[in-house]
Amino acid sequence: MMAAIATAHLIDRLPKPRGRLTADAPLGPQTWFRAGGHAEVLFRPADVEDLASFLAALPMDVAVTVLGVGSNVLVRDGGIRGVVIRLMRGFTGITVEGNEVIAGAGAPDLNVALTARDRALTGLEFLSGIPGTIGGAFPTNAGAYGGDLASVLVSAEAVDRAGTVHRVVPAELGLGYRHSSAPADWIFTSARLRATPGDQLAIARRIAEIDSARGESQPRSRTGGSTFANPPALKAWELIDRAGCRGLRVGGAQVSEKHTNFLINTGDATAADIEGLGEEVRRRVFEQSGILLQWEIRRLGERA
Repeated sequence: MMAAIATAHLIDRLPKPRGRLTADAPLGPQTWFRAGGHAEVLFRPADVEDLASFLAALPMDVAVTVLGVGSNVLVRDGGIRGVVIRLMRGFTGITVEGNEVIAGAGAPDLNVALTARDRALTGLEFLSGIPGTIGGAFPTNAGAYGGDLASVLVSAEAVDRAGTVHRVVPAELGLGYRHSSAPADWIFTSARLRATPGDQLAIARRIAEIDSARGESQPRSRTGGSTFANPPALKAWELIDRAGCRGLRVGGAQVSEKHTNFLINTGDATAADIEGLGEEVRRRVFEQSGILLQWEIRRLGERA
């Protein structure tokens, strides 16, 4: 009987960085949905220089996907081919220079808001209501509670697929409602945000109000956050409610009873259950209103 021929793993073809490379890394547990497949290779760069040199040496046929804290993504059950990059240690720093806050891409939005509060700087309170990281705010110009990235961004740093570092201002990014014109291969590594001096107690109260509003209106369970973008002058949750989707289930996935623009994993949902439920919601809303909802949650990878 012939011996089996070992198949080389992608990780054997990759440049050796200072950061950490992991083959066949489970991604589902690293997302807020707690569902989904593996990364063929997961890369946690040590710093910007490590990321840039790795990308510069990476074979061009290897796909690259960036994953933040997993709050607004659904990783399909078949996993993600190529290299998945997570900006963690080395990208979470937050510093203050005058009235500006400089945050690494891996810094949680909440931590940025709290840092500004501690320095009596106002204008960044809205970030406390966005469940993600600063780097994750760029592709969709993330916003909530009366603010968005475009309104406070001074400048940003990004690394492209070839490993070139770019330093840009907002006008170069084409930021609009849930939209950015930045090149799709850019990985944002830091942002400089504008704030203004304010009353620390008032800032703290506003952050507390946002936290309370989220707690009252949004589920605190296995969810990816807001599922669909609001159509112009309309609310996605109202369209979903009118279509009779409140509490609708597919497998272990359910439309939240508390806020219908949130899908939740009730405990044993697969990524296919969650995506299938989202598509059924879109179908029913279109049938009822003629409006086709657009996904706000990024769906990554391959179906099983």
